[in-house]
Amino acid sequence: MSNTPRKMLVTCALPYANGAIHLGHMLEHIQADIWVRFQRMRGNQVYFVCADDAHGTPIMLNADKLGITPEQLIENAKAGHIADFSGFNISFDNYHSTHSIENKTITSEIYKKLKANGFIKSKVISQLYDPEKNMFLPDRFVKGTCPNCKAEDQYGDNCEVCASTYSPMDLINPRSAVSGATPIVKESEHFFFDLPSFENMLREWTRSGSLQAEIANKMQEWFESGLQQWDISRDAPYFGFEIPDAENKFFYVWLDAPIGYMASFQNLCDREGIDFNDFWKKDSEAELYHFIGKDIVYFHSLFWPAMLEGSGYRKPTNVFAHGYVTVDGQKMSKSRGTFIQASTYLKHIDPECLRYYYAAKLNDRIEDLDFSLDDFVQRVNSDIVNKLVNLASRNAGFITKRFEGKLASELENPELFAEFITQAEQIASYYESREFNKAIREIMNLTDKANKYIDDKAPWVIAKEEGKEAELQAVCSMGLEMFRILMSYLKPVLPKLAEKAEAFLQTELRWDNIDVPLFNHTISPFKALFSRLEKKQIDAVIEETKILFAEANKKEEKMTETQATNVEPIAPEITIDDFAKLDLRVAKVLKCESVPKSNKLLRFELDLGDHTRQVFSGIKAAYNNPEELEGRFVIMIANLAPRQMSFGLSEGMILSAGTGGSDLFLLSADSGVTAGMQVK
Repeated sequence: MSNTPRKMLVTCALPYANGAIHLGHMLEHIQADIWVRFQRMRGNQVYFVCADDAHGTPIMLNADKLGITPEQLIENAKAGHIADFSGFNISFDNYHSTHSIENKTITSEIYKKLKANGFIKSKVISQLYDPEKNMFLPDRFVKGTCPNCKAEDQYGDNCEVCASTYSPMDLINPRSAVSGATPIVKESEHFFFDLPSFENMLREWTRSGSLQAEIANKMQEWFESGLQQWDISRDAPYFGFEIPDAENKFFYVWLDAPIGYMASFQNLCDREGIDFNDFWKKDSEAELYHFIGKDIVYFHSLFWPAMLEGSGYRKPTNVFAHGYVTVDGQKMSKSRGTFIQASTYLKHIDPECLRYYYAAKLNDRIEDLDFSLDDFVQRVNSDIVNKLVNLASRNAGFITKRFEGKLASELENPELFAEFITQAEQIASYYESREFNKAIREIMNLTDKANKYIDDKAPWVIAKEEGKEAELQAVCSMGLEMFRILMSYLKPVLPKLAEKAEAFLQTELRWDNIDVPLFNHTISPFKALFSRLEKKQIDAVIEETKILFAEANKKEEKMTETQATNVEPIAPEITIDDFAKLDLRVAKVLKCESVPKSNKLLRFELDLGDHTRQVFSGIKAAYNNPEELEGRFVIMIANLAPRQMSFGLSEGMILSAGTGGSDLFLLSADSGVTAGMQVK
């Protein structure tokens, strides 16, 4: 360990102020918090900040729908988010909002610098306009029929069925997702950030070790496809910051959102007298780290470093991306009760349970983490209750009752103590590299050795033998020494349990005193440190989540009684002869895999009984683990004309239901069907 403390600024991605915090969010914030707490234990100077992402069209529209101002909506959201993060013991030094004076000031300053340096361009573009709501429509607020494959109900920027990209004006029969009206075309001047000017810098930066290998490789694909100028403006009405000297023009939410990192830190600096420039100036020696989800890698590894470079600020030291959370192998689902809000979890279960479980499965790669409900209960009880806390409880009673709480004056087994101590740097290296699963595995291996030592020594037997008082004290003291070391290693993961352990042991658990035994030290009487996790607690969370989902649906139905329905209207009537033209077949999925260069497509190999076919389907966002679809029976249109795509020939279309994106569900048949059966 270096004697010179490192100076570090750590951030988490900004939660959107249009919804509640859920267990998917908590993966990132727990991961970052464990890393930050470890760095603090090592004596480094760390500032940990975050904020709500509070701008954009969805917030404006939702506030209008609720009959409140956008400012009221984001204040309510912020209060809830802070409560949730506090409940999970996330140790932010500051939690702010992008709708702040600091963010407005810094955003305007960066924009003016980019403009002065020639990196802001302007041009007149044609956009779809909602004549009922009197607003230009962002791409995702336009829906219609794909101009390529003719799939209906597709977004205005890309098709989730055939993965083609296009302009919203290319859609067939476009409609506003806000009002349902048919949009008209209007021209408007927009401002663009000249991202291609930074290609050489970005190519060098991506290979400098500032990104995980998966991200660096993905960026090469973006370079090969060509960087494009980035539209950073939106027309009124829009909830955000007005662009200086541009009436009725607002900064696109993704321009000012990452600047929220700087603004939240500026707010902290103003409050506590910290030098802001010491962390953000071009030649800063401080370290800057962003923890983010894999879905926003594009913004953080291209736009954000380019914006910083173009405006004279330093770039991040590293961007750490993680995967999604699945529950029992499936995406989180409101109807199944697995789309669990943080506040719901906190009503029933100790937050330390989730912190430990996530830590036990987290690594330094961009992989999805599966939250197995049964494994969750088993692992928490086995590791924390049966092994760790039990180690303390089975030794503390003897020390308190027989020796007035005083520990021995020497180690009963110096060699075993040394073995525990020598693992400190290995465990530290695992924490540093975010390989928390390896750290937990090593710590639990030591916990097993500690319990084996106590089992072999059997202090409960020694206690019954005359003349062995000193041996009993030495053995139990050794057990508590090992518990102290283990709790020191776990303090970043289990901060509240560590606090209780410190009160019990009457000492501060620090990384720099792990190797200092508590000779002749007096401990407090042992009190229960942790409660067993019961299956009924999980059931209560699931049930409450289902109820919340049902209530939200009822509320939504009431709110939309007088508004345009979100359900697609029934299409014009057809005859039985029209239907007969479709040859619908049952197909068995032989193989399913992601298409490497597509964010939307999965490639299926399908068995139709007498032959196999290849089909590409734009449902990637709905199924994180495509291999799990293998063996399943699906329904497909078998007589659709084959379509040659850049990835290969697609020989049909698989049927699914839903609104698109992650809200898609494959249709399947009852058991007993066979591949090739015709659907009638």
